[in-house]
Amino acid sequence: MILYLHGFRSSPHSFKAKAMQDYMARCGRSAEFFCPALSPSPAIAIAQAEAILAGVDPAEVTVIGSSLGGFYATWLAEKYGCKAFLVNPAVKPPRELESYVGVTTYYHSDEVFEFKAEYVDELRALAIPAITQPERYFLLVATGDEVLDWREMVAFYQGAQQHIIEGSDHGLAEFAEMFDVVMAFCDAGVHDA
Repeated sequence: MILYLHGFRSSPHSFKAKAMQDYMARCGRSAEFFCPALSPSPAIAIAQAEAILAGVDPAEVTVIGSSLGGFYATWLAEKYGCKAFLVNPAVKPPRELESYVGVTTYYHSDEVFEFKAEYVDELRALAIPAITQPERYFLLVATGDEVLDWREMVAFYQGAQQHIIEGSDHGLAEFAEMFDVVMAFCDAGVHDA
């Protein structure tokens, strides 16, 4: 099972989410792919993800997280012991999103939502100090990320498999070119250290 978690102000209609969904359909594996429209509330977003994971063997799950979704994927991997494939993940979203408190819109629609001050506290509650089993993680980052510092990502996920793309940007258009790597990681067994 693959659970894809989109980033802040994003949705299941993002380029990466749709490309991954289309790829899974072409492989005849649509039933294994889940990509919920996450709530702006981090606590509710995590509850949405946990509802999808309920009753599923963590050894059979890979959470793919992009940006803020990567932060959520890390939290889920630490709690449940599943794998996480991270695409330009947010490492310190309480710091990064504090300035977004207020009303904004989603990237893929004109729909308005409010990012409340208490959501920053919800993010703080989900922060983990360090990953415990780097072998459960794969980090895909772009050095040209204009939103998040790729060096922070590389340092936080030290010991994990890492693929660094020179240049590109936060959206990482090269993601679709990486599906063989993504699926090799998702389908490989993970052995506890």
